Amino acid sequence: METPSKQTESSSMTREEEEEMQHDISKLQDQVQQISLSLKVNEAKMNGVETNVNGMQVKMDGVEAKMNGMDDKMEELKINLNKLLQGLCYILST
Repeated sequence: METPSKQTESSSMTREEEEEMQHDISKLQDQVQQISLSLKVNEAKMNGVETNVNGMQVKMDGVEAKMNGMDDKMEELKINLNKLLQGLCYILST
């Protein structure tokens, strides 16, 4: 009559241990899923932030272009005012 070896008995898990391990594995899988979803949400938020930053850059470029246009108009106005003053000085001096 052969008896099972102690090595075989000690290496096998009880049903309760297997269930506990499966439960732990399931919990880890849930945690990995939650982390993955969180990463996707954060990535989507970052993409939204990047889009907003790009939109702001476009607006700032537009503001800069308008400011340059205003500078040109101010310079033109200054030239015209100088011409007008010269004309008035000429009229008053004659």
